[in-house]
Amino acid sequence: MTRRPPGLRRQGLFATRTEQTNENHSENDYHFASVPDFCNPWFAASASEPSPPVTPHALTTDNRLQASDICFSYGGRQVINHVDLDLSPGTLTALVGPNGAGKSTLLHLLQGRLVASGGHVVCGCSVALMPQRAAIDWTFPITVSDMVNLGRNGARRRTGGPSCHDLLERVGMAEMASRRLSQLSGGQQQRVLLARALMQNSGVLLLDEPCSAIDPPTREHLLGVMRQQAESGQTLLVSSHDWGSALDSYDRVVVLDRSVLASGSPADVRSKLSDLTCMMGSHCCE
Repeated sequence: MTRRPPGLRRQGLFATRTEQTNENHSENDYHFASVPDFCNPWFAASASEPSPPVTPHALTTDNRLQASDICFSYGGRQVINHVDLDLSPGTLTALVGPNGAGKSTLLHLLQGRLVASGGHVVCGCSVALMPQRAAIDWTFPITVSDMVNLGRNGARRRTGGPSCHDLLERVGMAEMASRRLSQLSGGQQQRVLLARALMQNSGVLLLDEPCSAIDPPTREHLLGVMRQQAESGQTLLVSSHDWGSALDSYDRVVVLDRSVLASGSPADVRSKLSDLTCMMGSHCCE
């Protein structure tokens, strides 16, 4: 029997996160939006040069995502404290912070999976979320292509969009389309999750630690795909606790520890918080 990480409850293929940092926390403390789990179009779910990017439906200012004074608490503890964000179309932004800083919770609030206790989010387009690898039951008996096609909701089945084959080529997994999920390595799993997220062709893409515990070539490939998506006009927010990668690979950086400690260009953030390298001592993309 496969043991799932603490703080996750199983619903079909996807495990719903309750709270990894507090195993005694009651799931009733989370206020979920009424969104289906298994084929939820919001809950999507990447060494050669990536192929051309998937072009989002709307390359306009509608791809802007703004959050104002967002708050969230459970068990009497405030975990997101008056957060403001303004993500412009065509930008690749890193959301960095130590473990337990609230990064995953904030992504779920922005995506609509969780309901904020205060503040509001404004976005004029669809928002996709690539979950952490631990949120998926990789023993579920489906193939790689099945997994990617789960990212296509009913409306997009009728109106077209990127093909599963094209997306698997982009992430370097086309030759493994018929392979079972249980046969994939960690890096291959991340590639498949990114392909599934791109299948949604959303204006905004939120990625929860896509570079966690993968080899450097896979990390560079995933970052290349994400960079191309930003250049096509998509808005991307990528959570990580790898401070060094955030400074080297992203357009903008948001430093979170329950509240926003700093935000701006990597150079601006470095000058504001020069001691964060010590605080963010662990690296997720090694």
